[in-house]
Amino acid sequence: MKLATYRQGGRDGTLVIVDKGLTRAAAIPSVAPTLQAALDDWGRIGAKLAMIYDLLNRGSIADSVPFDPAMCRAPLPRAYQWVDGSAYLYHVELVRKARGAALPPDLLADPLMYQGASDTMMGPRDPIRMADEAWGIDFESEVCVITDDVPMGSSATAAAGHIRLIGILNDVSLRNLVPAELGKGFGFVQSKPATAFAPVVVTPDELGAAWRGGKVHLPLVTHLNGLIFGQPNAGEDMNFDFPTLIAHAAKTRDLGAGTIVGSGTVSNRAPGRGSSCLAEKRTIETIEKGKPATPFLRFGDRVRIEMRGPDGGPMFGAIEQEVIRYTPPA
Repeated sequence: MKLATYRQGGRDGTLVIVDKGLTRAAAIPSVAPTLQAALDDWGRIGAKLAMIYDLLNRGSIADSVPFDPAMCRAPLPRAYQWVDGSAYLYHVELVRKARGAALPPDLLADPLMYQGASDTMMGPRDPIRMADEAWGIDFESEVCVITDDVPMGSSATAAAGHIRLIGILNDVSLRNLVPAELGKGFGFVQSKPATAFAPVVVTPDELGAAWRGGKVHLPLVTHLNGLIFGQPNAGEDMNFDFPTLIAHAAKTRDLGAGTIVGSGTVSNRAPGRGSSCLAEKRTIETIEKGKPATPFLRFGDRVRIEMRGPDGGPMFGAIEQEVIRYTPPA
């Protein structure tokens, strides 16, 4: 099943079901007006949505309309919780090396994770608005899952049963603000602005054999200004799978329905696949050539992030964003 949120309605938008090829969409307000409403009662509503999805794919819903990604907000325009892991340790090793930080001693046993801002999520076509290029604007191409209610203390095995939806995202980061924030001994705030999501989230069965072991075994493809930047496989070199990340987040708290759990920047050790963020590429350049050659994002730069299904067809749709100058209110 494939779901999206249109800009119609209030702040939380309007839930629409999208067909397998991302060509048609249908709103079903009598079943669930928003994605959050569906997640709040997934045991009952999920089955109804699946039946409508089947009818949509058969062409049996008369009032369906052409699917328009430009109409989409983030699937959850505001989420009760957004936590982001760092499951690809090769990326962690490289980026921490770039800022002169040592690796945590328990890195291989205990996931890294931060709690991000979730009151305002960006849609797939929303621009990246920044007041200053000097902040070190970067994209981070990631995979994520969305859960229903997860009880505190759930094991990874139990957590796997709470994964309802899967998507991809751009965890925008301001690299030049990170060192000072982390140096204070707390965590990210200013260096982690709003996160952007692809138009569509899908149930795990849509991925077929590509969803196994709690991981998505497909390339995550990033383009920068029309040129391919990286296409690492999201299922490879992922040291902590999604059930493990969920269990980590739920160790001391319940996770409410609609919790989004990110994978962290997708990264492969195999050469030739590129990277999913500028910081990683800059670090590799520094290691190989003594200094970075690739600049951070500038005003006018465009980023595109997408993942195709096992058959090459569209899965989540694409994130397409331009970096624009933001002028704060007087």
